[in-house]
Amino acid sequence: MSTPSARYSPGLASADGIAARARGLTKAYGSGETAVLALDSVDVDIVRGRFTAVMGPSGSGKSTLMHCLAGLDTVSAGRVWLGDTEITGLKDRELTRLRRDRIGFMFQSFNLVPTLNALENITLPMDIAGQRPEGRWLDQVVDTLGLRDRLRHRPAQLSGGQQQRVACARALASRPELIFADEPTGNLDSRAGLEVLGFLREAVDRLGQTVVMVTHDPGAAAHSDLVLFLADGRIVDEMRQPTAEAVLERMKRFDVIRAPSDGGPALGAVPVGDAALRRDETPPHRD
Repeated sequence: MSTPSARYSPGLASADGIAARARGLTKAYGSGETAVLALDSVDVDIVRGRFTAVMGPSGSGKSTLMHCLAGLDTVSAGRVWLGDTEITGLKDRELTRLRRDRIGFMFQSFNLVPTLNALENITLPMDIAGQRPEGRWLDQVVDTLGLRDRLRHRPAQLSGGQQQRVACARALASRPELIFADEPTGNLDSRAGLEVLGFLREAVDRLGQTVVMVTHDPGAAAHSDLVLFLADGRIVDEMRQPTAEAVLERMKRFDVIRAPSDGGPALGAVPVGDAALRRDETPPHRD
């Protein structure tokens, strides 16, 4: 017989070793009648040493959740921790230092400096901070990502997949506590995308990293250990050991989350099939 404390609660971890967590996380944009509630009292734990994917229909709050957990955006209510450090009350300078020293980022755009070679791009954040990379760790990252023979090449001399691998190495180079990846395969072809997802998987399995990835792609989510599903700013479900087929089936349910009362189109409906996987045009703060 289950007790109230043992009931299923999506997004909450039962294991020890939490890399990041949020309680009552709420984010609203605007005020009054024009206010947009992007996150609605979200409770979530990100387990250390795991690969977590975040999915949901357009406007569900996926990127907003990532930005708030990473300290890239302020919260309207609730609390967020990175490890044992609460970040919701930190000042801008403290947040900047925390992000620099403890978090790695990967985005859909590679954000490489065109005048620097691959190695210089990888170590750039540490160079700016006046830090020296740990040689053995950097070598391990470079070899894991297969970049050894590309370190002296500039971005224009690299393929899209190689550029994203450099961005991945840059995120890993400082050995951060947590890596956030926002649609890291969005600008890549299928082959290059699979390579990058494989490297993120290896970063978790071989290098012991913690990865949180926002994605629209069920195939990308299938590389993770756990998928969190968002709808209307709330975590509504989770899936462990996901497959692309199972994730796609779960995403299809969002098409009928809210039935219309007048026979018109369903409120909050999203397209099913290929159209559901295309990048949405919702303003960045809402997704």
